[in-house]
Amino acid sequence: MPTGEHFDRAALLDRVEGDEELLTEMIQLYVEDAPRTLEAMRSALYKNDLPVLERAAHSLKGSSSSLTAKTVAEAALRLEQSARRRDTNGAESCLAEIERALNELLPALAAQASRVTK
Repeated sequence: MPTGEHFDRAALLDRVEGDEELLTEMIQLYVEDAPRTLEAMRSALYKNDLPVLERAAHSLKGSSSSLTAKTVAEAALRLEQSARRRDTNGAESCLAEIERALNELLPALAAQASRVTK
C-alpha cells in the first residue's frame, strides 16, 4: 500500500470511480469525524461503558475501511472485539494503537485532500 502505508490512494480512487471531488469530501468528513469518535471511545472506556465503546469502534472500523485505512480499521476491529468481551485491558491497548495510527493517518489524508483541491 503506497502513501506511507496509511491508506491506498489507488484503491480509494477506484472506489469513487476517479471522482477527486468525492474523494476530497470523503476525506474531509473522516478527518473531522475521526477525532470525535476517538474522544467518544476514550470517554466510554473511562466510564467503563463498553457497549458505547463497541459501537464507536464499529463505526470507526467502517469509516476507516471505506478509506482503505487498514491499520486503523484492524485496530478498531480488535477494540470492538475487546469491548464485546469486556476486556478493558485489551481495549486500552487497542485504543492506544488507534490513537497512534490516527496521528499518522489524519495528516496524510489532509495532505491528500489539499493536493486535490489545489
